[in-house]
Amino acid sequence: MIPVNMPQIGDEETKIVAKVLRSRVLTDRLGNGPMVKKFEKAYARFTRAKHAVAVNNGTAALHMALLAAGVKPENEVILPSFTFAATAEVVAMIGARPVFVDINPETYNVDPKKIEEAVTAKAKAIIPVDLYGLPADMEAIKEVAQKHNLTVIEDAAQAHGAAYKGKPPGYFADMACWSFYATKNMTTGEGGMVTTNDDDYAEKLRCIRSHGEKEEYRSLMIGYNYRMPEIEAAIGYAQLRKLPEFLRRRRKNARLLTESLAETKRLQLPTEPRNYRHSWYLYTVRLRDADAAARNKVVEELRKRGIGAAVYYPTPIHLMPYYRQFGEYRIPETERAAQQVLSLPVHPGVTSKEINYIGDSVRQVLK
Repeated sequence: MIPVNMPQIGDEETKIVAKVLRSRVLTDRLGNGPMVKKFEKAYARFTRAKHAVAVNNGTAALHMALLAAGVKPENEVILPSFTFAATAEVVAMIGARPVFVDINPETYNVDPKKIEEAVTAKAKAIIPVDLYGLPADMEAIKEVAQKHNLTVIEDAAQAHGAAYKGKPPGYFADMACWSFYATKNMTTGEGGMVTTNDDDYAEKLRCIRSHGEKEEYRSLMIGYNYRMPEIEAAIGYAQLRKLPEFLRRRRKNARLLTESLAETKRLQLPTEPRNYRHSWYLYTVRLRDADAAARNKVVEELRKRGIGAAVYYPTPIHLMPYYRQFGEYRIPETERAAQQVLSLPVHPGVTSKEINYIGDSVRQVLK
């Protein structure tokens, strides 16, 4: 099976983890171990951010960002429904209300006009998602946020190496949240990061990360145990150095697959609009005029041929049982996309020969 994503681990990661193990420094009381600090400094430089705060997973990063922004139970947070559940989950964890809005059917990212329509007096923050690795329309979103005094927390979990108008994710946001889960463009196994240019947010984030403490055994606020272990940071540091090459290979594979499928009329292929740079975390195609059953049949047939096709995401969050309590929504573009999309492998481990096989197989299945 050619998996839809696969971590690319080599001798560099093994050696640096062994070095950490030999040091006997596996964590730090405040989450500021030497390898964590080294990784944070490197990641801040990569994302052109003033601060980078490492945590133990991407969900923790989102949760911390909402807390640092001062989101309270009486508030509303505006976000897309077409994403992984964690984006809404962190809002519910605080006790606030997630407000779901529709997407642009070409990019699958949240529509800034729909955000504007959803703003009420209770709105406190917006969480745009850079879905599949393509940045959201952050400048338009920032304009809405400034008009209504809302905090922008960019969910960049899938966008390592992406760019919007020449700027990395987070540039137009108050904070950006990243995931280093095993399937991502770079990994620490689990792990996450919050980047920001705001000194006050950075200080709050570091306190929240370790039980609300700025110094040991003296809590200034409610906090959590969201520290990143030294071993994870070591893997992340090694992976970050490899990330440009990972991105180059993803980009090449995406280009080759687009060329292979260009004449396939039944498919809407992923786009890279002008002034955007895709990270190609997922290469997502859309089966035109199909329902979920037809799409699922294509996925099944591809998997029979050894191609790890997958669906991200078959059930929009607003239709999940738990999240129905937050209201009924009519967001047709989201619901239509959830029935029609499927993702194909383009990760760095996929060879050009395998890309040709994937393209040939997709065309044959669609006949």
